Amino acid sequence: MSSASVENQNPNKPSPLNWSNLWLKNQKVLDHVVFSAIRRRSLSNKRPPAVPPDDATVDSADRLQPSTKTLAFDLDFPQIAVSNDLTSLLSDEILLKVLSKLPERSQRDSNCLVSKRWLNLQGRLVRSLRVFDWDFLISGRMFLRFPNLIHVDLLHGAMVSTTNTTSLLINHEIGSFSIASDEYLFDEHSLLPVDEVDFGLKVLASVYPNLQSLVVVNCSEMGLLSVAEECPKVQELVLHKCNDNVLCGIAAFTNLVTLKLIGVVDGFYNSLVSDRGLTILAQGCKRLVRLELRGCKGGYEGIKAIGQCCQMLEELSFCDHRMDDGWLSGLSYCENLKSLKFVSCKGIDRDPDVDEHLGVCPMLERLHLERCQLRIKQCVRALFYVCQDVQEVVFKNCWGLNDGMFFHSNMCRRLKFVSLEGCSRLTTQGLEAVVLSWEELESLKVISCKNIKDDEFTPASSAFFSALKEFQWRPGNTPLQSTSLLCSGMGKRGGKFFK
Repeated sequence: MSSASVENQNPNKPSPLNWSNLWLKNQKVLDHVVFSAIRRRSLSNKRPPAVPPDDATVDSADRLQPSTKTLAFDLDFPQIAVSNDLTSLLSDEILLKVLSKLPERSQRDSNCLVSKRWLNLQGRLVRSLRVFDWDFLISGRMFLRFPNLIHVDLLHGAMVSTTNTTSLLINHEIGSFSIASDEYLFDEHSLLPVDEVDFGLKVLASVYPNLQSLVVVNCSEMGLLSVAEECPKVQELVLHKCNDNVLCGIAAFTNLVTLKLIGVVDGFYNSLVSDRGLTILAQGCKRLVRLELRGCKGGYEGIKAIGQCCQMLEELSFCDHRMDDGWLSGLSYCENLKSLKFVSCKGIDRDPDVDEHLGVCPMLERLHLERCQLRIKQCVRALFYVCQDVQEVVFKNCWGLNDGMFFHSNMCRRLKFVSLEGCSRLTTQGLEAVVLSWEELESLKVISCKNIKDDEFTPASSAFFSALKEFQWRPGNTPLQSTSLLCSGMGKRGGKFFK
């Protein structure tokens, strides 16, 4: 078969240059390559015929009769050609390159069903894994199946399900990652013991030296130390049921960039992260860039230590925090902080200090509040004072944000982006009272704020809105698509056919 057979039948249609297309769509090309390799191997294995001596006489009948070796070759080639696994001639490196080029994950996962060899090769390509069976880890089967993991989630594997344990089916958010509604969580009595979790971490660290991300629950400082010693490349760490003692082992992670601490989760487990733990964290993780505190206690001293020691910190998030009164003054020590986020907090700071003690975050660019309860006007004012140099403000489904609280946002003179969603107590007058003070504003989004009316704005505010680069306006509950359809009159044109 010549090389021209590889090309398409239609000369006007160019041949596909993607090797994955040749592998998946053109089976004839693959057969041609495999058969050519088989023939070359068979020809190379065949010995050259013996040359007869000059004085020997060869009978004419012997010339016409084929030799036994030639017959063996002719019969041997069809036998090899009908082999079931033609890809066995390809090396593991070539087959791994082909499998890695497959576009869809579902298609890559189905390749595991082809053969045991493909199963092992596909396991080499997996980089992230969520463990549901703890025995799969400690037995060593996890390493044999997936030898190149760099992201491992052990949260669900450390949950123990028994007949006497009542499980709870929920949709619960933990920090910036979610536990889906079809998964089970248990109380702290249904977790694996600390010594078993530490042993699992020791096994994990011994076989995955290139580990970069780890999610774990109910471990001790000794378990963390075993991971830090064997896995120096760890950059992201999520600790559930964390406490001050666990944070004693955090200093060994010299390259840690992202850290999420979950202390208290109502209805599940209750752990204490105080100023002592935050100070230990600050002294150990000086290269930290992103920090998320969920259900953590603490106060001014802990936040101050983080700001003074973690000079590279850029993103700080609080979720359902239990901070002491006056902690907000410690934020001014985070001189390089760029993003500040509050999620599901029952309050910001119940008793903030006066303006002279609050300070300002000079590099802060983004302030995000989502599902927070804003009860005290003075607390909101203190927050805007600390974040007065911010350029982006987002309020999403925050309860209690009224005109009086929102008025203090006029301290943020450098605002360029403002998003208001689900702020039902904010009125047209409250928005109009401060919007004209934002001289650098470029984008404004108002979504599902039922007390903000279109017809109540003054001409000056309307002209200000028209000059914005981006303006998204859906203050009521009516979807934007429905409003545009009503304006186009599409619903009236077919009325005579559906009376």
